[in-house]
Amino acid sequence: MPLPAMPIETDLLLAHLNGQRQHVLGILDGLDEDALRRPVLPSGWSCLGLVRHLTEDVERFWFRCVMGGEPTAIVALSQGTEAWQVDPDVPAAVVLDRYRQEIDRANAVLAGTPLDAPPAWWPPDQLGDWRLASAREVILHVITETACHAGHLDAVRELIDGRTWLVITT
Repeated sequence: MPLPAMPIETDLLLAHLNGQRQHVLGILDGLDEDALRRPVLPSGWSCLGLVRHLTEDVERFWFRCVMGGEPTAIVALSQGTEAWQVDPDVPAAVVLDRYRQEIDRANAVLAGTPLDAPPAWWPPDQLGDWRLASAREVILHVITETACHAGHLDAVRELIDGRTWLVITT
């Protein structure tokens, strides 16, 4: 069944969000299992751990739980490092596929949600007084968070093998 047509502003916001999502996947393209799992900071996070965080704490949490009203979809909110860790038995391809699948689920939620719609659910006592008021604010927040993490992955990829995402030539 085709998704309903979306207003121009929604299309624009989703185009920017999808650009950042593609950046995350694109900057990791070509890295082998070892490089994706390599801890790159003293905190121990890896590229794969960051993708798992984006999957669970960003895409799933903000779109399926908060906007879609499906709090049971929460696997782990990062109140420590849980979502940043990937079990060694889970192949990198599975982690990356889960991110893609969660993006598809998020887009399905957004396709049926007006930008002015308030959150359908909000986590009790987890985010203090801070609260986003609409789907528009949630999308903007997720664009910002995804772009920030895409930048982290840019720096790490360059440290791993010298590859950069954008090349500007004159």
